[in-house]
Amino acid sequence: MKSSRFFTSRNIAFLAVLLALVIVLQIWASAIPLGATRISLTLIPIVLGAVLLGPAAGAFLGAAFGVVVVVVAVAGGDPFTLTLLSDHPALTVLLCLVKGAAAGAAAGLLFKLVRRKNEYAAVFAAALSAPVVNTGLFILGALLMSDTIGEKFVADGTTVLYFLVIGCAGLNFVVEFIVNAVASPAIYTVERLIERRVLKGKKAAPKQDGEPPVQSAMPAQSGMPAGDNRPAQGGKRAEVPETKS
Repeated sequence: MKSSRFFTSRNIAFLAVLLALVIVLQIWASAIPLGATRISLTLIPIVLGAVLLGPAAGAFLGAAFGVVVVVVAVAGGDPFTLTLLSDHPALTVLLCLVKGAAAGAAAGLLFKLVRRKNEYAAVFAAALSAPVVNTGLFILGALLMSDTIGEKFVADGTTVLYFLVIGCAGLNFVVEFIVNAVASPAIYTVERLIERRVLKGKKAAPKQDGEPPVQSAMPAQSGMPAGDNRPAQGGKRAEVPETKS
């Protein structure tokens, strides 16, 4: 029952639009370097999907985000991720998929939890949780590949953890955090306003006139009791016998 309610034309259309935004934003943002990694604006449609369609949709969009990251890296658009892929292919792919999916799922779950008290506070909480989860899991996963990072990216006198937190994820996280805090609630508000106007327009639409009531094909004949539509025998009006006084 729940799956049938989810796969409505409205939800499928929303999911398709958000998936297209995930792909386009990640490909476009991959051309903007920010430290060792690339800037990411993809968390905005992921948060919107989690808020509007639920944690499962957020997880799906987050996993799609991870797939695009891997594809862009293989195509040469992200040298940092490509280097990790070369030395740790399975772990890198798993990290890209898990961190994106977890960010989307966490945003959806947190929204459902906080929404009971305040809807817009829930949107803000979801928008802020996504970059925290995404960046936190990235740092934890990257530490498992510290041998490659330490050899090819960390300068002498610094540690892998310092490089990941400050040089790699720090500025990127700040940008993601601010953009999500501003854009996601704003877009959600606009979507809700449009949806309410559409619903109001449907309710205000004039109802079509119904068909005129069907009249009886055989009206009561004069001289017959009310409600008796039986035809008189021989096609003549039935005569009521006179009663003697």
